[in-house]
Amino acid sequence: MTQESEKEKILAAMGGRRGLLDSGLPPLIFLIAFNFTKDIESSAGFALILLVGVVVYRLIRKQQIQYAISGIIGVFICAWLANSTGQAQDFYLPGLLTNLVYGTVYLITILIRFPLIGLVVGPLIGENLRWRKDPARRALYTKATWLWVGLFGLRVLVQYPLYLSGSVNALGTARFIMGYPLFILTAWLTWQIIKGGPRLSEEPKPA
Repeated sequence: MTQESEKEKILAAMGGRRGLLDSGLPPLIFLIAFNFTKDIESSAGFALILLVGVVVYRLIRKQQIQYAISGIIGVFICAWLANSTGQAQDFYLPGLLTNLVYGTVYLITILIRFPLIGLVVGPLIGENLRWRKDPARRALYTKATWLWVGLFGLRVLVQYPLYLSGSVNALGTARFIMGYPLFILTAWLTWQIIKGGPRLSEEPKPA
């Protein structure tokens, strides 16, 4: 398997370019709309309308819609929570909790010596779990997994104080900056680690 095909498989496993776009739009649209309306329901409504439009567009183009659908469900949950409490910053609370859970899971897989990046990438590039018997390869996947622990941890460390302060604009801006740009950077660094690291040692063929 070529490095380019490996790269495409890994990108697809992370949602692909369309998946990243569809899942990242709602918080941004909510932030922009809330700055104009100062109303939780109407701001969430704009985000939902946009996502419904994305679903229709994907259907017309016969493209995958699962990420847009999950985005719609996510907006419903976030909007319900924010509307129930009357606090606009609660629209971003599910995202904070999600990052906390993801970061914890990634960290646990490192501690038990089953780094999650290896569990995801190994089967995609034909290694399956053979990399666990190769110390250099296992160390490589551990290093890559630490990147994601750092990503999720940094998001929580920066955004949680903004959430507590009720700074909706600052929280939404931080969510956006630490969304697409930081995710893409982490994914690129992950690929650089995997691409530049030692390949899996060949197992001896049976006689």
